[in-house]
Amino acid sequence: MRVLIVNTSERTGGAAVAARRLMEALNGHGVKAKMLVRDKETDSLTVVGLKGKWWQQWCFLWERLVIYMYQHCSRKHLFEIDIANAGTDITRLPEFKEADVIHLHWINQGMLSLSGIRKILRSGKPVVWTMHDIWPATAICHLTLDCMQFKTGCHHCRYLPGGGSSNDLSTQIGRRKLGVLSGQSIIFVACSRWLESEARQSALLQNQKVTNIPNPLDTHIYKVTDKLEARRRLHLPADKQVVLFVSQRATNRYKGMDYLTEACRQLAAEHPEMTQRTCVTILGGHSEEVTETLPFQAFPLGYVNDERRIVDVYNAADVFVLPSLSENLPNTIMEAMACGVPCVGFKVGGIPEMIDHQKNGYVAAYRDAEDLARGLHWVLCEADGKALSKAAVSKVNRCYSQQSVALKYTEVYNEAIAQKGYKL
Repeated sequence: MRVLIVNTSERTGGAAVAARRLMEALNGHGVKAKMLVRDKETDSLTVVGLKGKWWQQWCFLWERLVIYMYQHCSRKHLFEIDIANAGTDITRLPEFKEADVIHLHWINQGMLSLSGIRKILRSGKPVVWTMHDIWPATAICHLTLDCMQFKTGCHHCRYLPGGGSSNDLSTQIGRRKLGVLSGQSIIFVACSRWLESEARQSALLQNQKVTNIPNPLDTHIYKVTDKLEARRRLHLPADKQVVLFVSQRATNRYKGMDYLTEACRQLAAEHPEMTQRTCVTILGGHSEEVTETLPFQAFPLGYVNDERRIVDVYNAADVFVLPSLSENLPNTIMEAMACGVPCVGFKVGGIPEMIDHQKNGYVAAYRDAEDLARGLHWVLCEADGKALSKAAVSKVNRCYSQQSVALKYTEVYNEAIAQKGYKL
């Protein structure tokens, strides 16, 4: 079986990381998988980059320009919505023609257009689409937060000026999307049970099959190592408790840095002894911009793509915190747990599926900085750290191993092939 995994980027972003890990897992378990990307970042022979950089840039810029105009020349939500009005026709490529299954992942920001997706669906190839966020089930947005319009048909979109209208951009793109998907058989795969439940309620996906399979993780790479050695390599203090926060962009408001800051302030006020023995490590772009707001000593590490160094960062931590306002099945929690680090996060999205409350971490009430502080204190000062660490590793080995995920996807591919009557 030959599978073509399609994703905008090869390595940048959570979806890219998950898609590449899936490709490696499949190739390790008898499936011939390749990855087709717009942004190729390595010399890997199993990853193919789209040709025509000028065309890729034009597609990206044209989509942003149209959104910018609909936003009345405001940048406020410029990268929070996608309309898929421009992209590359991949059905002409040899990699597409030789594949038995087309596996779409995150294909936004000028990678594929709606008309390009229509061509893929009409090619007769079996199609599987992994949802790394809810965009495939909404008209234009990646985060619905508390908006329920996608369940009946998007309109009055909060991401548009004035809250949109009954026939706004989201309504128009929603109709186009419905026209693309109608009458087609696609298997949508959510990475969490939460996203599966949300997608099943979408007006766009009412006649499509939706299931869930978690992302895979290579536990030969992400594993427990010597904490003191990791700190020495990173120049972190050996005598302090380390709180770790990770985000591709630390200033992204949806990742909840404001809540972590407030939680740390409460800890410093209620437990002043923690001020001298606690520090916060921040991994991600713009990390230096958020350190001054913290009451504890902070170490901004910036953006890192060296996997060995990332593993060191996790192993150096005593607790990993992810106070996101919306999450699917975050790779960062999976990675931290594989390295034996207990996790603290809000009760939102797929986070409660990963963190077993007070067994391998702490699930705090949504948007509650006080409970977030309580969870950090519980992990650092009250719980049995060794037991939490052991439970975290066990959860990853049981649920997110490469072998188990590859087997589940192979079953989905076979089902998609049978659905289409496609012959290998």
